[in-house]
Amino acid sequence: MSRYARAVTVSKDRADHVVASPCVGQCALDAERLCRGCRRHLDEIARWSSMSEEERRHLVEDVLPLRAPAARFELQLRERTHLLRALYPPHAAPAGPGWNHEELVDVLAGGVSSEAAVLAGLVPRPAGTHVLLTRRNDALRHHGGQVSFPGGRIEPSDADAAAAALRESCEEIALPPAQASVLGYLDPFLTVSGFRVTPVVAVIDPAFVPVPQPDEVAEVFEVPLAFLMDPGNLRSIDIEFRGRPRRVLEYAWPGQRIWGATAAILLNLRRRLEHTA
Repeated sequence: MSRYARAVTVSKDRADHVVASPCVGQCALDAERLCRGCRRHLDEIARWSSMSEEERRHLVEDVLPLRAPAARFELQLRERTHLLRALYPPHAAPAGPGWNHEELVDVLAGGVSSEAAVLAGLVPRPAGTHVLLTRRNDALRHHGGQVSFPGGRIEPSDADAAAAALRESCEEIALPPAQASVLGYLDPFLTVSGFRVTPVVAVIDPAFVPVPQPDEVAEVFEVPLAFLMDPGNLRSIDIEFRGRPRRVLEYAWPGQRIWGATAAILLNLRRRLEHTA
């Protein structure tokens, strides 16, 4: 969970369309004259009672997340502001069956078996932003040998999808929570193995040195975000699965095959960025 999500809990009464005050009782101003707790200006605090519900919702969901205190390494990410506008905010994980649900209706006739989360980690580098990826151990039961994001099943002890993605990343590649800063969520994605996957986009400290857990991860590597966001580098291939032809996505990166769910999640990221360009 991000710092902002821990500091600001936004509750909504869906029946009355009431947006609760974001005040968390930490009422002191910082150098920018923003409340350290809720990130509102003094005039926004004073006007809260007279705001319409639409104004309150815009302030809480669209404005305040952009003011959340950022880690030093997060500010190095060139795409940070664009991403904050393109993603679901950290305090509001997306609902729904998955954006590819219609494609898998026949495969998942019994419904989704498990909830999972993955960490789409973005690393600020001098030459540009990179995406952190792993290649799974060949012996794994699910998607062995495939390129993927760190992540796994959401456990009952996880506060939310972001907490699950961070926990799994710590277990798989030794990523400390302090070296990851969550920006928000992409749309859920369904896998043919029955998982509903929630992608969590986070900035990774460029000083982080991964240590793969050998039972799960064979390799950790990075690919430039610009390469993955270029439509010309993504192709679709036809395969046969359970007796019918299907189309899957694939990037050809030197020495790696980035395809399937991982490629689809990256496509979703590109589409959301394009939509808010």
